[in-house]
Order: sequence, then C-alpha cells, then structure tokens
Amino acid sequence: MRHSVSDRLAAFGTTVFTQVSALTIKHNAVNLGQGFPDFDGPAFMKLAVARAMGLNEAGRFDHGTNQYARMAGVPALAQAVARDWHARTGQAVDADSCVTVTSGCTEAFAAAMLGLVNPGDEVVLFEPFYDSYRACVSMAGATPRVVALRPGIGGLSAGFDFDPDELAAAFTKRTRAVVLNTPHNPTGKVFTRDELARIADLCVRNNVVAITDEVYEHLVYDADRPHLHLANFDGMAERTLTLSSLGKSFSCTGWKVGWAIGPERLSAGVRAAHQFLTFATCTPMQVAASAAVGTPDGLSAISELKALLRSNRDMLEQSLRDLGFATAPASGAYFLMADWTGSECLGGRLHGVGSDIDVCRSMIEHAGVAAIPSSAFYQRPEEGRRFVRFAFCKKPGTLDEAVSRLRAWAR
Repeated sequence: MRHSVSDRLAAFGTTVFTQVSALTIKHNAVNLGQGFPDFDGPAFMKLAVARAMGLNEAGRFDHGTNQYARMAGVPALAQAVARDWHARTGQAVDADSCVTVTSGCTEAFAAAMLGLVNPGDEVVLFEPFYDSYRACVSMAGATPRVVALRPGIGGLSAGFDFDPDELAAAFTKRTRAVVLNTPHNPTGKVFTRDELARIADLCVRNNVVAITDEVYEHLVYDADRPHLHLANFDGMAERTLTLSSLGKSFSCTGWKVGWAIGPERLSAGVRAAHQFLTFATCTPMQVAASAAVGTPDGLSAISELKALLRSNRDMLEQSLRDLGFATAPASGAYFLMADWTGSECLGGRLHGVGSDIDVCRSMIEHAGVAAIPSSAFYQRPEEGRRFVRFAFCKKPGTLDEAVSRLRAWAR
C-alpha cells in the first residue's frame, strides 16, 4: 500500500511554527516566534464561556449550550458581528445570509478558497504571506500569482511597499481572486488608502473577487495609518469577502472563533465548503464571543490591549535597533520584521551565518530567544532571507527577558 502525503501538500512539509516551537521547548528559549500572547484575554469572556457551558450562580453546572451550533454560526454571534460591521463601515449586512462563523480565520480562508476558487484559476497573493494562504490555494487546485512587498525607496525603516506595475501584471484572464492581509503579518504594514484604491480598481476592472484577512483590524497604533476596509471602496462591497476573528483582538487565539462577512453569493461559497470542513464551531465559545464583539466591555478590552502592544512595540523596536538590527515600522498587527545582515548585528555574532533559518537556530541555541525565519512566509525564499520576525504580543517581562538574553549573547 502506498503511504505518502498528497502531491498538493507534500511540498509544504511541516510548518515552520511547529519546528521552531520544538526547538524553543528543547532549549527553554523565550518564545518571540509564534504569534500568540503569553497572557489570557478578558476575565468577562472566560466567565461567559463558563456560563454558556451551564455554570450557575451557585457554582454548579446546569444544562448549557454544549451541542452543535447552527452551521452558519450561533445567531447571537452572527448578529453581533453584523452590528459591529455596520457600526464601523456603514454597511448593513444580513446576519443570517452574509455572516458565517468559522473555526478561526484560518478555516474561513480555507473555506473561501475551496468554495469560491476552481482548479486552474489564479489567485493573486502579496508575499510575504501567512503560510496557510499558499497551502490553501494549492488545495483548491489554483495557481498563485505572487506580488512582492519589499522595502521602499527609503529602505527598511520606511516600511514595505509593492510595485503597482508588478501588481497590475499579476492580473490575467484566469484571475479569480486577490488576497489582501491588512494589517499585515509578518511585516506590520497597514495598507494605505491609495494602495487600497489601486487594488480595488484592478478588482473592478478585471471582475475579480477580493478576500481580505483583517484579523488584526483593531490592532493599529499610528494615527496616520488607520485600518481601512477594502469592502468600503467603490465597487467593492459586492465583490469582497472580509475575514476576521476573535483570537487576536481578545488574546484568545486558542478559542478558534472566526467569521466571514460578504454578499450572499460569496457567503454561499464559504458555506458550501465550511459545512464539510468543520460544519460548526465550538458553541459555548461562540456564545461568549457574542458578549465581546462590539460591546462596551469588548471595546474597553481592545483599548487596553492596544495600549500594551503599542508600548511593547516601541520597547522591542528600540532594543532590536540598539542590538544592530534594522527594523520595519509596525503600524499594525504585533510583529516586527528585522534585518539581521548588518555587520554589527548582535555584536557580530551573526557574521558568516548563511540564512535566516541559521540565524533563528543560533538565537535559540545560544541566546535562548526564538524568532521565525521570514523566508517561510515567501514563495520565493530568497526574498526573505534577510529578515527574521519577532512577536511582541507578550508580557513586558517576557520581552525584557528576551532582550536581556540577546544583549548578553551580543557581549
């Protein structure tokens, strides 16, 4: 009997996150690699889960909401998502037909690819990209057309930009969809109004669907780079599927509650796949999520998280620069892209190191600090070998310890 991974997935191997996590545990390293907080989300949400499971005022469990949810999502959560979307965009959407709750945004993206894209179609991706994108495009039997985000004219300190001509050339008669992630993982880029208008124009002119991953939509830090929804641009409401989730905004990545918002014809495609992928998302987690999305308690929690992350960003960015890294500005999300190739980086400890993968291995083994090699986020790995990605969604003490270890190694 033949036992092997399918041809569509064999090329992707084991994710870099699994590999880095194993090394991190082995060497007891501070984990600034994986993008999850080392602290819990708001207490009111955890209490809401317990109550959804049946916890009563006497501290005992009665009958709760512990069975399968409706395929498209618990009505209370779908309605909360629809209300919040209306409040932030001015667009009214029908919660029953235009909001689909999924098991995290990763499942939402997989369902969008499988439900809306046909074998032989082309999908435009900006690289670097969250590693799931490329794999899901492959599972759908589609072909990726990759457009690079590169340091602009001002160098890495000016952030990452794309070449408008390269983007326009990526659209062909076979293009079915363009994937946009803003705020962006891993670069921290928040796409500007002009950039989004250019993308919208190409979508309209080429009759292309936009699939936007906006899981970091609330985590923006600079007044001159607000998060803007592509669905709000001319001609885009009817052709945009907006994906988001609970995990990033409320520091509960393990809950795996996400959603897709879009017109009924696009939502139908998501649901056609979602019903056969997971069918339904964890019911008590959905009930608790409805107490957070768009509510006063939820908005307060997001505000507190943003203040922490902004402070963390500023501290880690300055510390990395002091250690000889060049860094890109992180206007959103919670990652810093750092260039390790400077001759004085980490006191010259990285001189002669061959690649970002070797750099990350050395930092884990010798400094006790984990980061992610950025080439893992590229279809063309050579584009990313200059960079490593640090996560700053950690307790301040965790960041302090990581910086202390890096300084000690540099000395």
